Amino acid sequence: MQNQTTVTSFILLGLTDDIPLKILLFIFLFLSYMLSLSGNLSIITLTLIDSHFKTPMDPFLQNFSFLEISFTTACVPRFLYSVSSEDKSITHNDCASQLLFTDLFAGTEFFLLVTMSYDRYVAICKPLHYVAIMSNRVCKNFILFCWVTALMIILPPVRLSLGLEFCDSNVIDHFCCDASPLLKVSCSDTRGTEQMVVACAVLRPSSPSCV
Repeated sequence: MQNQTTVTSFILLGLTDDIPLKILLFIFLFLSYMLSLSGNLSIITLTLIDSHFKTPMDPFLQNFSFLEISFTTACVPRFLYSVSSEDKSITHNDCASQLLFTDLFAGTEFFLLVTMSYDRYVAICKPLHYVAIMSNRVCKNFILFCWVTALMIILPPVRLSLGLEFCDSNVIDHFCCDASPLLKVSCSDTRGTEQMVVACAVLRPSSPSCV
């Protein structure tokens, strides 16, 4: 991120400064993260080693579990570290990386959910042709499409965000680096970036559709 002043890092305010609430929040997020990690790793392991799970849906489940692990790992451990150590600072490069990866994993997950909905549609409406339509090659192409499309959609706004200038304030009123709080503390003209973010949000599916 470009910076013409002494601002070399950001300060993430987090969610609260109340000590008892921070302890409760830390325990809740830590347990939730560990459960999510163990649950998704179990799904990946079972679909890889158990012959009963050799269906066209397996690659989607494996990728979805991988995306869940990746998305939560991109933001939750850093937040847990901030809560436990009281170190709320984050460098420009770390903030940019977190912004890129969280948006990439979230966007890919949205597209993957839509693809999985189509998979269930074929399984229900055309059960006799399901295996032929949703072949292994088709599933891999769908997964590749999800990753590439999400990357193409999030790259323009992320690239514009990386070109922002930060003059005085480096305090981000959020628990992680996201486009909206970054735009608020920037001294650059953010109108073009905001319009790009809105346009990309429209292009990205907001919820899975089964029909």
